[in-house]
This record gives sequence, C-alpha cells and structure tokens, in this order.
Amino acid sequence: MVQKYKFGNPFRTDAVVREVALCEGEMPYMKKADGEKLSFSYHLEQEDEVYGLGENVRGINKRGWEYRSCCMDEPNHVEDKRSLYASHNFFVVRGKKCFGVFLDAPGIVTFDIGYTHLDEMRVTLEEPDAMVYVFEGDSVLEIVKEFRVLVGRSYIPPKWAFGYQQSRWSYMTEDEIYEVARMYRDNHFPLDSIYLDIDYMERYKDFTIDRERMPHFEEMVENLKKEHIRVVPIIDAGVKVEEGYSVYEEGVEKGYFCKDKEGKEFVVGVWPGQVHFPDVLNKDAREWFGNHYKFLIDKGVEGFWNDMNEPAIFYAQDRLDSTIDEIASLKGQNLDLSIFHKFMGKVMGLSNNTEDYKKFYHETESGRLSHDKVHNLFGYNMTRAAGEAFERICPDKRILMFSRSSYVGMHRYGGIWMGDNKSWWQHMLLNFKMQPSLNMMGILYTGGDIGGFGADTTEDLVIRWTQMALFAPLMRNHSALGTRVQEVYRFDNQDILRNILGIRYGLLPYLYSEFMKAALRDEMYYKPLAFEYTQDAYVSQVEDQLLAGDSVMTAPVFVQNAKGRYVYLPEEMAMVRMRSLDDYDTRRYPAGHHYIEAGLGETLLFVRRNKMLILSKGGEYTEEVKTDSMKALAFVEDKAVYEWYDDDGMGKDYSNPENIRKITISADGSCTCEGKPVNLEVEML
Repeated sequence: MVQKYKFGNPFRTDAVVREVALCEGEMPYMKKADGEKLSFSYHLEQEDEVYGLGENVRGINKRGWEYRSCCMDEPNHVEDKRSLYASHNFFVVRGKKCFGVFLDAPGIVTFDIGYTHLDEMRVTLEEPDAMVYVFEGDSVLEIVKEFRVLVGRSYIPPKWAFGYQQSRWSYMTEDEIYEVARMYRDNHFPLDSIYLDIDYMERYKDFTIDRERMPHFEEMVENLKKEHIRVVPIIDAGVKVEEGYSVYEEGVEKGYFCKDKEGKEFVVGVWPGQVHFPDVLNKDAREWFGNHYKFLIDKGVEGFWNDMNEPAIFYAQDRLDSTIDEIASLKGQNLDLSIFHKFMGKVMGLSNNTEDYKKFYHETESGRLSHDKVHNLFGYNMTRAAGEAFERICPDKRILMFSRSSYVGMHRYGGIWMGDNKSWWQHMLLNFKMQPSLNMMGILYTGGDIGGFGADTTEDLVIRWTQMALFAPLMRNHSALGTRVQEVYRFDNQDILRNILGIRYGLLPYLYSEFMKAALRDEMYYKPLAFEYTQDAYVSQVEDQLLAGDSVMTAPVFVQNAKGRYVYLPEEMAMVRMRSLDDYDTRRYPAGHHYIEAGLGETLLFVRRNKMLILSKGGEYTEEVKTDSMKALAFVEDKAVYEWYDDDGMGKDYSNPENIRKITISADGSCTCEGKPVNLEVEML
C-alpha cells in the first residue's frame, strides 16, 4: 500500500508516473519535527536496518552515517563523504516495522541515520516543499516493487550493451581506436564497444567532431560496426561559448540556456572554458538539446554516455574574477598561517561551490526558479532530453544511454555508471555494494569502472575486478588520462583475463534474461541475501555476497593477494569454481560458514537449491552468442523451473509471449521446455 502526503508547494519532478490519492492527517511512522526546516524523525530500534538511497558511500545497510542528497562532481569516494553524483531519496526500514519512504523533493535533503544519535533517524529538507510517499508491506522486496511501479519501468538497453566494453580518457585519434579494436580481435578477447571521451570533439564542443583527429569518423564507425564493435561517444552538460558555433548561437537566440538574475546567460567554466548550461527543466529547451543527438546518430552511433551533469562547475565566471582580484591584492604580503589558509580557501572554493547554484535560473512550468531549488534534477533531465529524443528519432530501436548524475525518474531514460572511482580494492567493494541500492531505485543498467578510473591499477586488481563485474549489466573498463594503461591485452596473464571474459559471454543468456525480467516486472536484479532469506538473522551482516538474478549467488574476492575467501551460505548451495567456460569444478556446501579457495584465475559462484544456471558456448561479441544450443548447470533436489527470457535485443516487442520459455529439470536430470524449443545439455550439480 502507498500513501501520499503533500508539504508546502512541491515542484513537479515527474519522478512519479502513477497517480496516488492525497492523504489527509499525519504521516505514519515518521514524525514531523518542529523547526524552520521541514524535518521528519523516526526512533530506530536496535534491530532496525535501513536500506536504499541509491548511489552513495558505505554499506548496503545505511545505519550509522549522514547522507546528503546533493548531486556533486565528487571523484573522492571515501567514507567521510556525504554526497556523490546522484540523489535518490528512497529508503526502506526493516525491523519491528517494515515501511518505505520516498521524498520527492529536488532540493538538498539530509538523511541522518543514526549518526547524531544512534537510535534516531532524522530527515531534513532545505526547502519546505515535498511530496512524500509512504509504503507499507511485509518485506523489503514487496515495498521496493510498490515503489518501482509508482516511478515507472526501468530503462532497457540494446543487447550488445551487455557485452564487454573498453574506454579510456582518452583515445585521441582514429588510429588509436583502430589499434584497440585490432588488439582485442587479434588476441581473441571478447569486445562489443569502444568509448570516446572528450577529445573526439572539436575543442570540447558538444555535437562536433575534431576532423583533424578523426577525419573519417563516419567510416570508422561503420568499419568497427562490421567488426561488431560499437563506438560510444561522451556528451557533456556545458555548451561552449563561441561565436560561429551553431549549438551555442542557436541556444542564445532561442533563450534555451540558464540565465542569471539580470536575464543574461550564466557563465561557468568546464572543459572548454566558458560554457552555458542548457535549461533542461524547460520543456522546449530539453527538446532542442535532445534533438542534437541526431547529429551523431546519423553518423551511425548507437550509444552515448552523459557526463558532467550534476552539473559540474570548475568555476563560475563572477567568482573567478573576484577571486583573482583578491589573490592579486595579496602580492608582496607575508602569507602567514591564517592568510595562506584564506588564500587556499578562495582557490579551492571555486569548484562546485553550492553558493553558485543560487545565481542562475530555470524557466519551468512553475515559473522561474533558482537552480539551488531544483539542483538535483539537472542530470536526470539532461538524460531525459536524450531519451525523449531517441523516441522521436528512432522510436523502434534501443539506444544505449547512461549518465553520471541522476535523480529518481531518470531510470526510465538510461542507466548510470558509478563515476570516477579509484584503482583501490575498497572501491571495487564499494561499487559492488552500490548495486542493490541502485536496483531499489529502478536503476538496473549500472556498473563501476573496472580496474578503477583514477590512480594506477595493478594486474591482480584488474583480474579480480573483472571477475566481480561478471554479472554487472554494464561491464566497462575505464581509466583516466595519465594513469597506467589497463586494457586487458596489456597484462601478462592474458589467458586468465580472456577466460574471464569468455565466462561473461557464456553467462549472457542468463544475465540478459534476469535483467529483462527484473525490468519488465519492476523487480531487483541484484539483491542482498537479507532481502531473500528473511528468516535468517545472520544474512544482514553479509554485504560482500549478492544474489544475481534468480539462480545465482556471487561471492567475489575483494582482498589483494587472497587465495580464497570466507562465504556464508543461508542454505545448501552448489559451488562452481570457474577457470573458464569449459574448465570448472563443483561441490555442494551445506548452510553455514565456509572458507573456499579461489586462485587468481578462479571465479566463485553458487547455484541455489532447485535452481539452474543456463550457459551459452560464448563468443567474441554478443551477436556471436548462440542460444539454440546451451548448457544448464542445475542443483535439483525436487524440481527446478526457470523462466528464460530472450528477444532480438534491439526492438521493443517486450510482451511477445515467444520471448519466454519455461524450462523444467527433474531430479533425475530429465528436461522439458515450454515454448520455443532449445537444445539444452543438463549437468547436475
């Protein structure tokens, strides 16, 4: 059951797609607190667990810290941070009571979950306006499904976007891109796409191509597509201020950029220097910006990633000017401790200063609003601009789209990647823990940069991270300019990495099926054990193992030099220790705690009781993965039944009954299939 409560005069975010009647009276569970700001409190019992908040730091259970919904360009994902790139104001409390809350409020919201006081949760909004939805249910999964129905179906990418993807800031020329493709194909590493970061553009201008670096862009896109490799370019939020640049001139002429208090286009600095932000909260401006994606679609591009859309601000021009003047006045002075700290504070305060949010405005259906009132909606609406445009430009075709910044509702238009992580073992674990929290928000197509984006990676970290990402829908290796190169063919243990990617392509039929069912049924793809094994008191302590779809528990290795790991099994499971698609050993383990060996080239996965894992024979790109003849690894005591979803991977005929086949395996190993027949080899575990 869902109940809706209105406070003040909320801005319409379009996060919610299903109408719910407004309730009168006091909101249940959380008590409205007295004070100037809108605030709610809840007494936390000792056994209460709090889940949700999407992309954020720390664990799956969010108790014990203060989180802040304020989309930030934050590359340092360390424990003392309170905000990352996204704002996802939905959480579920599970304990003596089980309920969920979604605060549809686009301004800054603080979630103090047992931080100030261990036994108190306090949610505080900077603005007095919010639409608040309260969910009641018997379980977290039931509440999550109610929420997901409320906010609409998750974005569905093309099937090729589930293949392995290679990125780096930056591949500078066509020759470099061809070389990456050649090294993958010649060395038989599976690959489905190569990414272009900011240097493919002409001086960092959106919807342009640097013809000196990429003189034959269209031909390159077509040639790589013949090799079953898609080219995926980046799009940034800021439009360069430059006379003669048509996107800039058109935006100024039509009034489609955010303006300052005097009605002039607001100027900030990002990659190109001075830019204007498109006013994506303005319906007409959003349509205008989205239509520009056609420039690259017409050149054969079938996927994009939106970046810098918190929006990131290197500097606001007025703040930069005043800072330069103040610093100049210090010339010749003795910079003692206090003056030096003042100097450093001025410089460090230039980037992503929240005070600058108050200086520019959006034209919305609710009138003119300063950006700080609706800050968290910018990235969502930039990606919405693209998603709505794709429906106009190529309505029958899926286009890959994911974003760095997001808000609830953006999940209908694209996925996300988890931003600029580091080549740290702890960041691999952090990305893993984010997956179920993001799934709760409806964001199913997601993953972290394999090997880490910033800092220098190590070979064993790339291997373990690639193993960890085997079930991640978005499986992309991405790294920063100036760091150690980390394409898989750069390392000594090429056979190990080739085999891991081979396993991924063997898993594709299962992974795709589980993703599609989760999207079409408003369910979770990744789940913590605590959501499924609700009668087991210990499982809420386990955050480094996840259920990936219906059949499998994944338990990666997150520690450098480890030769294995401890696992907790809430029930008897069949362990599969995989070295390649054709080289693995299996063993049943009873419920309980176990230490299991896992060498550097070994991936651990666990098939649940009366479940099956379907595997293809793999391939070097998604179109090469055949599903007419497959293998089922089955742990059957009574009967295992699996609903297998499959379609053409590009169209949108999701409800076609031919997309579903029902596979049944009995305890004696016999197999039947309802629907389109499949040749299935059964291996009993």
